[in-house]
Amino acid sequence: MNATMKATNQRIIVLDTETTGMNMTGPHYEGHCIIEIGAVEIINRKLTGNSFHVYIKPDRTIEVEAIGVHGITDEFLIGKPVYKEVHDEFLEFIKGAELVAHNAPFDVGFMDYEFRKLNPNIGKTEDFCKVTDTLAMAKKIFPGKRNNLDILCSRYGIDNSHRTLHGALLDAEILADVYLLMTGGQTSLALSAEREDRDAGTGSEIKRIAPGRKLLKVLHASADEIEAHESRLDIISKKGDVMWRQ
Repeated sequence: MNATMKATNQRIIVLDTETTGMNMTGPHYEGHCIIEIGAVEIINRKLTGNSFHVYIKPDRTIEVEAIGVHGITDEFLIGKPVYKEVHDEFLEFIKGAELVAHNAPFDVGFMDYEFRKLNPNIGKTEDFCKVTDTLAMAKKIFPGKRNNLDILCSRYGIDNSHRTLHGALLDAEILADVYLLMTGGQTSLALSAEREDRDAGTGSEIKRIAPGRKLLKVLHASADEIEAHESRLDIISKKGDVMWRQ
């Protein structure tokens, strides 16, 4: 781990985490642990080469589904430090920076949960950092589009062919490139969006409903229900594409 702190108002830390899994009902982090943290430093819009990377031994087993995503096993984590052994260095690395993550509520939720388990008086991530969510940014730039990290790499012409499994440090490095392009105006967003629509192939055949068929009653979701649904899909999408958005 290389965690030298550099004082500057332009300091950005791009972060990703891997976990033992996620809770599908209730808070997504509850009952689970962070097992890998990867973070890279940007100062004045340039990657400095300064990074923080650590594997963490959890106090529970890793879910099979999670292993399929990141490839980290219980056996691999034997002998690795527990979270309390890396907390001080990790907090020193991110403190005072703008923390950038893709679907930040997922990572920050886990971070806050680890903080509370260690000491309820530590505070929350937002007490130490300004948090920026690149997924929320992407939704504003590409409304109605899929915006996972792989899709964004394709839009911005970033080669991520070496990314066969999710890994925290690799994903943080890729996200740093995506973030710099998203905030630098160096890519033609309109052309990318049009290309995605064309590649989707909606088809030209129109199928009509037989005349005289009784209309079905449509029950529309409330604004609160839609917001809750979208928030849950954002969390689930951390593991990959969400079928309900395809």
